[in-house]
Amino acid sequence: MVDLFRRKLLKTGAAATAIAAARNAFTQQPAQGAAGSFFEKGPVRIHYQEAGRGFPLLIIPGGGLNSALTGLKNPFDTFGEFQGEYRCVAADLRNANNGQSSGPVEADRSWDSHADDQLALMDHLRIDKFAVMGFCIGGPFIWNLLKRAPNRVVAAVLAQPVGFR
Repeated sequence: MVDLFRRKLLKTGAAATAIAAARNAFTQQPAQGAAGSFFEKGPVRIHYQEAGRGFPLLIIPGGGLNSALTGLKNPFDTFGEFQGEYRCVAADLRNANNGQSSGPVEADRSWDSHADDQLALMDHLRIDKFAVMGFCIGGPFIWNLLKRAPNRVVAAVLAQPVGFR
């Protein structure tokens, strides 16, 4: 079952990446007023959205973007595309443009602070194993998730990732 899931997600991710490469730019609507929920851990408050049912798919927006992935017109509407088969989950990055999440980003562990948020969100939602798809800066965030929680991430799609040290 997981192998079939991985093949299908990778195939879909490859197609999505090809589509994304052909587009000029990302556009996004502000998240204010967008349906969603919040969870808090210490000084961090994270806004997230969910849609669909099925195997959990964590979707990480590109740099500076927020969880209103339904507002994305390019490369494609991720929630619209995947919510029929997956439980889609997306969260604002801390202090994202037009987002509703807030909290300090620790200068000495900025990559880990985002992984902390993503893993804490999945814990909050009682999700143990999940697939993940990330755009742009989401690619390096995924590499960090794979390093930090390799037993939880069953498949990963990096769409137009930027570099990572």
